[in-house]
Amino acid sequence: MKKYPELNLPVVALRIREDNDATRIFDPLRGKWVVLTPEEWVRQHFISWLYNEYHYPVSLMANEAGIEVNGTRKRCDTVVFHRDGTPKIIVEYKAPDIEISQTVFDQIVRYNMELHADYLIVSNGMQHYCCRIDYRDNSYHFIPRIPSYDE
Repeated sequence: MKKYPELNLPVVALRIREDNDATRIFDPLRGKWVVLTPEEWVRQHFISWLYNEYHYPVSLMANEAGIEVNGTRKRCDTVVFHRDGTPKIIVEYKAPDIEISQTVFDQIVRYNMELHADYLIVSNGMQHYCCRIDYRDNSYHFIPRIPSYDE
């Protein structure tokens, strides 16, 4: 199995297996085994962190959530929902060796034009950026930490 880097996230016990064609990791949100890529490595650590540290209910998180942006089908890496089903957070992941750039933020902002979430998070497993969207003045503000689910 390929060695994946230690992340700036808590260590978590992940279910990993070797198949004939690829290394796979179990995604508890999708309920299935998926190919283990560097981005998936970050995703599985991050959703565990949201659940364990910030008390986000697994039942209100979705990985690879399908949306339509300008007539094109896209997938949000992770969407966290309020109890009423409206989006609370969109998370975009990159592999640990990918720099978080304006292009990454532009991507998540395009997704949010459809979803209207309260928060946007971008992480490559080493750096995490969270911003709160202010729809009154059409702006966003970076905040120093991820809010807990009940905030």
